[in-house]
Amino acid sequence: MLAPPPSAHSHNPVVRYFKLLGPGLVTGAADDDPGGITTYSVAGASLGFGLLWTALATFPLMAAVQLICARIGLVSGRGLAGALRGHYPRAFLYVACLLLLGANIFNISADLAGMADVTRMLTDIPPLVSVPVFGLGILAVTVYTSYTTFARYLKWLTGVLFAYVVAAFLAHPHWGQALLATVVPTFRWDAGFVTTLVGILGTTISPYLFFWQASQEVEEERAKGRRTLAARRGATEHELRDARLDVTTGMCFSNLVMYFIILATASTLYQTGHRDIETSRQAAEALRPLAGDAAYLLFALGVIGTGLLAIPVLAGSASYAVAELFAWRSGLELPPRRARRFYLVLSAAIVAGMSLVGFGTNPIRMLFLSAVANGLLAPPLLLLVMLVGNNRDIMGAHTNGLWLNVFGWAATALMALAAVVFFFVTSLA
Repeated sequence: MLAPPPSAHSHNPVVRYFKLLGPGLVTGAADDDPGGITTYSVAGASLGFGLLWTALATFPLMAAVQLICARIGLVSGRGLAGALRGHYPRAFLYVACLLLLGANIFNISADLAGMADVTRMLTDIPPLVSVPVFGLGILAVTVYTSYTTFARYLKWLTGVLFAYVVAAFLAHPHWGQALLATVVPTFRWDAGFVTTLVGILGTTISPYLFFWQASQEVEEERAKGRRTLAARRGATEHELRDARLDVTTGMCFSNLVMYFIILATASTLYQTGHRDIETSRQAAEALRPLAGDAAYLLFALGVIGTGLLAIPVLAGSASYAVAELFAWRSGLELPPRRARRFYLVLSAAIVAGMSLVGFGTNPIRMLFLSAVANGLLAPPLLLLVMLVGNNRDIMGAHTNGLWLNVFGWAATALMALAAVVFFFVTSLA
């Protein structure tokens, strides 16, 4: 007989709540990676309050998508690619995994470039030194230690991002205008606005998080002793309810941080005329109302902390997808000798990301472009998520309900529309 989930061991609702937080919270924290911080900073600095509404509008969409992915992992007992493998054309999955792997390598490279940039800002250590140190260090920790333990500590470091909340208040924004911009969407038909909007959508509804969420639910099941597919298949209402709370918390955390980064940069950089962010030092100035001369240190801690958390997620999500596609043994809790091919893909993704750093691309620009790339690649992968979530052969009685379908298909349609508008507007520019 299986042991009850750890969250059931306490009758205190507060204690139980914090115990059940897991994959959803880590996913939400990883969503605010260096690319996310940069994209939100660019949005606030260049457009002021103009895109504050996206934090509110994307919350139910990204929560629905991530919850569908969590349910796929819980109910099917497999990751997203594994659930797809037996029900959809293999060629389609090859393309999906190839797109994911390419996008994730570019994201890893951008995050490493951002981490190296803030390191140079503080220490003058060149990227030629810091990139290998970060990349190989992350690789060693991910392969040879427990990522669960690693993430448990790192997600507290992402708490540095709450500094933007305080900085936004200390900058004394025009609250009437900010609240109006939060609830009344605005749109402009120009390349800068559309590109920034696609970047925000891409860094909130990110393809790599779809695969990561489902695979981490499977890892949680294995940690409870459900080693076989038969033992993992199916989910109780209690488990699905806990997953909903976990995912909702993670996505709420992610979008709360997003909202206040835009608000803080709009209230500082935009108001003072610094509307083109080219360096990490310029982006860090948004934290000056709180930290003064320590703003650069605080910004660096946020970028490095979220990068350390996000890069294993980026590499791991690609590794899970490839391993599940070919039915290889996979799992970050497995030692390398038991999952060689899984760790080989993970290592190759990080090394490839390291090799792309240093080709003369501005790190801030690279981080922003990685978010835009995610936005453009999301529609076909969202379609896959929705097809699996509604497939009775995979999900049985737990196919998407009404609201998951409403918000899930809305997210798919919005991302597809944003991509079409992006190509149309930029072609005219």
